[in-house]
Amino acid sequence: MRVNIQLQCTECKRKNYATQKNKKNTTGRVEVKKYCPWDKKHTVHKEAK
Repeated sequence: MRVNIQLQCTECKRKNYATQKNKKNTTGRVEVKKYCPWDKKHTVHKEAK
């Protein structure tokens, strides 16, 4: 079962990206290094509630 999630920047706390994940395979929170347009650099983005 795939669900939509929001990715939130750990530095500026803004929700920059939307993606999907498979709940059966990925039970924990997703953590990806992505580009933040407000910080103008690559930062860690975590799955928001």
